[in-house]
Amino acid sequence: MRGNRIEEYPDDFWIPIPLETNNITALSPYLVPQDHLGSKALFYSLSAFMFVLFVAGTAINVLTIACTVQYKKLRSHLNYILVNMAVANLFVSCAGSFPCFYCFSSRHMALGQLGCKIEGFAATLGGMVSLWSLAVIAFERWLVICKPLGNFTFKSEHAIFFCGLTWCCAMSAALPPAVGWSRYIPEGLQCSCGPDWYTTGTKYNTESYVMFLFYFCFAVPFSCIVFCYSQLLFTLKSAAKAQAESASTQKAEREVTRMVVVMVLGFLVCYLPYTFFALWIVNNRGQTFDLRLATIPSVFSKSSTVYNPVIYVLLNKQFRSCMKKMLGMSGGDEEESTTTQSVTEVSKVGPS
Repeated sequence: MRGNRIEEYPDDFWIPIPLETNNITALSPYLVPQDHLGSKALFYSLSAFMFVLFVAGTAINVLTIACTVQYKKLRSHLNYILVNMAVANLFVSCAGSFPCFYCFSSRHMALGQLGCKIEGFAATLGGMVSLWSLAVIAFERWLVICKPLGNFTFKSEHAIFFCGLTWCCAMSAALPPAVGWSRYIPEGLQCSCGPDWYTTGTKYNTESYVMFLFYFCFAVPFSCIVFCYSQLLFTLKSAAKAQAESASTQKAEREVTRMVVVMVLGFLVCYLPYTFFALWIVNNRGQTFDLRLATIPSVFSKSSTVYNPVIYVLLNKQFRSCMKKMLGMSGGDEEESTTTQSVTEVSKVGPS
């Protein structure tokens, strides 16, 4: 067993946390199973869960992209952003969930040091694109319904610009650990990789990187989402109050309110555990914690590849109608009619 001085460990060895946590080990996660961290049943259960995420996430996001390619009516500015998020989710599913399934089944980081860096970078990049896409969707809804810019029209070229912007923002968050500001190392049960928020006092400046992630990749998009959706709800409630006699307007207001609550909760479920845990580690150096708990934020963030499409795509009646048609299921025409009526009612809510 080595000492707890971080400088004693070479860069290719896992240096997670001080010895006081009782989790440090001389068994490299790149070489041997980490059975000292959990039972085989735990590793295999997480492996099965990651496989489910991979299959479900790949299927639903591929279907989203295929529907948009096949049905021209889906190629609206909002759906461009949804497809952008589907591409990011597909990236995480294939480059994040599947490698984790393989590593959990092997009970260690069987991909090696380079594979760890690639998996960590890919999962971070795709996750950040998805996160910023949620903020762009909220911003787009605010512009279209609340009309703060008057007669400004959010067009497809605007959507494409913001899609490109999400990848730039994501790259600014995912690239630094690959070039020396923080780094990608095994996390939790040592079967997935992410930015280093364990170590302190090293040349990698991990604390500053964690704070950068918190402010730029959580606080900013979350503030945008809360502001835009709160303004949207205020506008809808004002219109519903002015049209109290219209049952359809009241119904549209209730449906949008329910969807906004679900969207915000989905965002928090996906990214709050990771944010909270990273901040707790940075501000409580030397405190004892169970490494199994460190796996939970990673699992929650990767599960967004499934529930984000459910919230933003499958709850979109137009998307759902086209998916049913593509899969040869009935009910598409009826839902198309319902969608048209719903869109009409919501458009009436916004100020002229």
